[in-house]
Amino acid sequence: MTGQMTFAETMGLSRRHKETKRERFLREMDQVVPWQALIECIAPYYPKAGPRGGRKPMPIEQMLRIHFLQQWYAYSDPGMEEALYEIPLLRAFAGIDLGRDLIPDESTILRFRRLLEQHGLAQQIFAQVQELLDASHLILQEGKMVDATLIHAPSSTKNRDRKRDPEMRQTKKGNQWYFGMKAHVATDTQGLVQAVEFTAAHVPDHRVLEELLTGDEKTVLADRGYDYPQVHEFLRKQGIQDAVARRRYPGQRTGLQALKRFNRCVASIRARGEHAFRVLKCQFGYHKTRYRGLTKNGAQLTTLFALVNLYLVRKELCWLRA
Repeated sequence: MTGQMTFAETMGLSRRHKETKRERFLREMDQVVPWQALIECIAPYYPKAGPRGGRKPMPIEQMLRIHFLQQWYAYSDPGMEEALYEIPLLRAFAGIDLGRDLIPDESTILRFRRLLEQHGLAQQIFAQVQELLDASHLILQEGKMVDATLIHAPSSTKNRDRKRDPEMRQTKKGNQWYFGMKAHVATDTQGLVQAVEFTAAHVPDHRVLEELLTGDEKTVLADRGYDYPQVHEFLRKQGIQDAVARRRYPGQRTGLQALKRFNRCVASIRARGEHAFRVLKCQFGYHKTRYRGLTKNGAQLTTLFALVNLYLVRKELCWLRA
């Protein structure tokens, strides 16, 4: 059945309204993102209007909000432009009024993303979020958990160069082969990401351990992928309590029950470190790399992990600000 829309429906003045999950999510994230601090990081590198009164660039905060919408909902540059035209809720979050404002086209959205990549601003965004969490006393300093996750990359050769991404590699996990990269993270004992590193998929997890640690940790927890003699020796020399899960080696007959109890105890605590990966892949829908090369994908993942941290403690931050 079709009919003419009422004036209230056209103008968004309907009296019947329920706050949807997307509205609640955007409202909470709007409250917890440190907008002013992030704008100050980007402002020195953002283009200014020309001396002859040329076209003014889009406001920084507006472009930053659009960039975050891309990360949360996995939009491409053209898809983000179309979503801003189609979805009033996204326009409202970005601060765009169709009656007076222009919607940035896909080229403008692309240039802003490249600006962040070229000047390493994704790392500064991550650092600003860390400062906010530290100032709010939401980071636990007792120890760190290290882990890695595989990020798939397109393996098709149906592209301009007729070959796969040269910076991605192939690795085997279990009986399954994967092509892509790895995101290595160190989290505190409640699962907030403290450090991020990126490698090709074939690099073993334990090779990146030293880059993830600062040396001030009291305890390090990790899965059996880090059970190597050089890892245990490094932790011993640094005076860090070694809580790396142990493997059962071929022919081992003694101490199996103690080994199981130790691994179970480590796993019960270390499971919180998986929460960041769950939010990344399930909440934000990040399952596969969108760009070519480790630099571009690493910048996107750094921004995503900063937003993951804010998502994990959004209720605490909202309560503190209230």
